[in-house]
Amino acid sequence: MGDLPSHASVVVIGGGVMGCSTLYHLAKNGVSDAVLLERNKLTSGTTWHSAAQVRALRSTKNLTDLVRYSISLYSQLEAETGQQVGWINKGSLSIATTADRLTHIGRQEALAALFGVQTEAISAGEAKERWPLMNAQDVVGAVWSPDDGRVSPSDLCSALVQGARSHGARVFEDSPVTGIRTRDSRVIAVETTTGEIRCDAVAICAGLWSRQAAGMAGVQAPVWPCEHFYLLTKPIEGVLGNLPTLSDHDSHLYIRDDSGGLLVGCFEPMGKPIDPERLGDNFAFQLLPEDWDHFEPMMLNALHRLPALESAQVKMLLNGPESFTPDGAFLLGETAETRGVFLGCGMNSVGIATGGGAGMALAHCIQYGRAPADLHEADPKRFAGCFNSVEALTARAPEVLGKHYEVSYPGRNWLSARNLRRTPLHDRWVAANAHFTQVFGWERPVYFGKEREPSLTFGKPDWFENVRREARQAHERAAIFDQSTFGKIEVEGPDAEIFLNRVCSNDMARAPGRAIYTTMLNERGGIEGDLTSQRITHEHYRLNVGSGAIRRDLAWLRNHLDSERVRFRDSTQEFAILGLMGPEANAIAEKVGAPELNELRYFHAGEAEIAGAHIRAVRLSYVGEPGWEITCRAKHAARIYDALHAEGARPAGAYAQTSMRVEKRFLAYGHDIDTDISPIEAGIEFSIGWDTDFIGREALVKQRDVGCLNRIVSLLFEESSANPLGNEIVRLDGEIAGKTTSAAFGHRLGRPVALAHLFNAGARAKGALMNIDIGGVNWSAKMVEDAAYDPTGSRMRRGLS
Repeated sequence: MGDLPSHASVVVIGGGVMGCSTLYHLAKNGVSDAVLLERNKLTSGTTWHSAAQVRALRSTKNLTDLVRYSISLYSQLEAETGQQVGWINKGSLSIATTADRLTHIGRQEALAALFGVQTEAISAGEAKERWPLMNAQDVVGAVWSPDDGRVSPSDLCSALVQGARSHGARVFEDSPVTGIRTRDSRVIAVETTTGEIRCDAVAICAGLWSRQAAGMAGVQAPVWPCEHFYLLTKPIEGVLGNLPTLSDHDSHLYIRDDSGGLLVGCFEPMGKPIDPERLGDNFAFQLLPEDWDHFEPMMLNALHRLPALESAQVKMLLNGPESFTPDGAFLLGETAETRGVFLGCGMNSVGIATGGGAGMALAHCIQYGRAPADLHEADPKRFAGCFNSVEALTARAPEVLGKHYEVSYPGRNWLSARNLRRTPLHDRWVAANAHFTQVFGWERPVYFGKEREPSLTFGKPDWFENVRREARQAHERAAIFDQSTFGKIEVEGPDAEIFLNRVCSNDMARAPGRAIYTTMLNERGGIEGDLTSQRITHEHYRLNVGSGAIRRDLAWLRNHLDSERVRFRDSTQEFAILGLMGPEANAIAEKVGAPELNELRYFHAGEAEIAGAHIRAVRLSYVGEPGWEITCRAKHAARIYDALHAEGARPAGAYAQTSMRVEKRFLAYGHDIDTDISPIEAGIEFSIGWDTDFIGREALVKQRDVGCLNRIVSLLFEESSANPLGNEIVRLDGEIAGKTTSAAFGHRLGRPVALAHLFNAGARAKGALMNIDIGGVNWSAKMVEDAAYDPTGSRMRRGLS
């Protein structure tokens, strides 16, 4: 092992699968002086006891590609390193015992075709043939995935480390990190019990200890462990050789063979959190106590599915800690707080499956400043600071474990760690019987007039009539949308215009009192963020960004500040924003004593008073109805709302807003646009100021010159009974042409409507009739190049989410 080096380009903290994979890819890509520090021995935390399933299909193509990369890597590592990894490719079988589960796995099968993953829908009888020990009497269908498999986790890490060492990387076991030194918000060194290593970057891959390690660098890493159980039996008659992994998610179970017996694991409906501090510094290759009382309901489910268990001899009930994040997706990328500190942790029980690809992606982030493809759902900056508290994590992590195998119904909500952040109008919304969802910690109303907790379904939702009333209110009279959760960034200083013209794609040299929609691009022309800017004075802009984008966008701005004299400030909680929208908005403005608002043109801002409070209003809309976004001090929001309500405006929630923005082809970040798509490809070329020299301009010029086409179109369904949700396959003449990105029932149109990315240029024929695969059922929809609903023929605003 030798002495610690005085300097390393990258220090990887943690010797589990994520740390070993990250080190391997760094070294293989030329970072030959990379170092890995492990507090105890390699794999001694969580990796060693992983059930090590590798299932390719994930919720997005890019996440799926990470697992497909893992499968490719694991299958060839032995040839490269000489170390066996125990790769067993026997496929996986997902069964359904309810109609909704069948719809759920049917949607997954459709996605698999889109992502290039081989799957096949099979009958209960065919499933029984592949798993003869299974009781299939209540099985209504299944999906077979032949490319899935499993691996030996400890052998895998040994192979990765051998590969890393062959390229010059070094590994130091029994080397706990005691500190991470920073200067001017940038990492400079890692301190250990045996010395210090100066470095340019740190990758925190410390598993369930990642939160503590990140705290040493002043960084938030909302990761918390829960107890995770699986049963191991002695050999059972009928278990011959290797079997496919059996997923019985209705029973919360996964099952596979193990040394002639069975391994039966579970993600029970509510897990058991455990404080890492309780485990102590010497917790390595250890397990937690068996808890048969907790496991008993799962055991009963297992006995139903596998009658052979009744006479099986138990080897042990394994209980080991695994780490979870507040939303069930892992953390991968650079942190908002400290440059050069990267997170690769919180794997939510998919560490082995994702580790090969995720380690590759993290190494790519460290070397090139970006992931190889858009991974916004794994960005560490997606969480508000309130989620890093012990209280929030211990409440949420058990629910995340429990939702691991839940049916992904539309409208599914988190029940724990709620009311962390409330908008200034929260009490008004409670009084109006709002149903809330959580966005970046905020309680956001999604519809009003709730009479009971909604029943979740893939069909017509319980809130359909509520949303219809709210959309009609905005369309026929006037509605109030609470947009206070939008992130707000004050950009001030004598060089504010110069700076923003460099980092924003649109021309920001507008006079005070003007508003503008713009994007922020990477060098490849991909959209890193989108926002609406108001120029308040010559040296002061206010940027409204997406609710969950504030930390990401602030970091992007700070990281691209050069020598300009500019200051940034997060003012999100200082202000409320009320969207007053609808044909009666003008009359209401007159009645509340703000007639000057009616003089404003689109994308112009003005000041006024409502109910004795100062407001700043911008004439624009995210729903395609006339109105303003009214910004006021948070403390004045209630009395301004009361004044508008008294004159006939009524509240409308996020579901109505989504319905209306999809009708109007207003795009949402993370759904319709991300870092893999440019403004030209998204059909929002109006957000480009070609005369300015902005980041990404060169890439856009090349796209423009070769005739790049808009990839996003509207789809208007032929039948009103369709229930598109987004992420569905779009076919033309039987061939895959693209996928839906956002979808809703269009209440102004009286039919469902969706936005879609079309990959096939030939599919863009005006009025082409497409087939949309919704849970295995094909529905017809007509392609519309622009907005499905646009009586004015104008684009008032692209908007935020």
